[in-house]
Amino acid sequence: MPNELRTHHPGTTALSDPAFVRERTRPALVPFVPEISLHMADDAIALWESTEAARGEIGLPPPFWAFAWAGGVAVARYVLDHPELVAGRTVLDLAAGSGLVGIAAAKAGAAAVRAAEIDAYAVAAVRINAEANGVRIDAAVEDLLDGDGGPAEVVLAGDVFYERGMAARFLPFLERAQARGAVVLVGDPGRAYLPHGRFTALAAYEVPVVADLEDAALKTTTVWRLGPAVPPGG
Repeated sequence: MPNELRTHHPGTTALSDPAFVRERTRPALVPFVPEISLHMADDAIALWESTEAARGEIGLPPPFWAFAWAGGVAVARYVLDHPELVAGRTVLDLAAGSGLVGIAAAKAGAAAVRAAEIDAYAVAAVRINAEANGVRIDAAVEDLLDGDGGPAEVVLAGDVFYERGMAARFLPFLERAQARGAVVLVGDPGRAYLPHGRFTALAAYEVPVVADLEDAALKTTTVWRLGPAVPPGG
């Protein structure tokens, strides 16, 4: 399962959210992206259960903000290796999760980075992780999918095509962003609902993942650009 905006809305940011994130995670370097450290959890199930207990709700989505998911790792790696993509530009990290992609963009020289999530814990995690990495990210609880991501010049997203319903929302959003001139990149480890014909592959990586959350220890993950191939630096 990916870093993504979800149809479930767990509520607005509570004062305890940063403390909750800090108490249940520990900072560690991201495998495959060692330039970045994130606050990550050791046990997905235990964290999931404690999140439900803290919210007083059963059936919440997994804590996407506490792990480095393959799609986000691939996009972060690509951005750090190709800083010209974001240098001096405004960037939107869509469905930011831990903030990994946005942090990579900031480290690569983005003029400004905005991170959007609908999970208040994720927004708290983004702020904590940005501070830990010495970068500035404007993170907020917001669902942007009815818009076009403006005024961001670059729109980046990790795994967002894992579910039919979410793909049906994400693709039109990304297409609107592209139509207004934004560069749109998505990381995808072979999810079922990525419309391959709409994208151009830029790079593929063997990304180490949390085995408890995926079906393998390594996931072949592709960074895709929405639209046809363009010349380097375009």
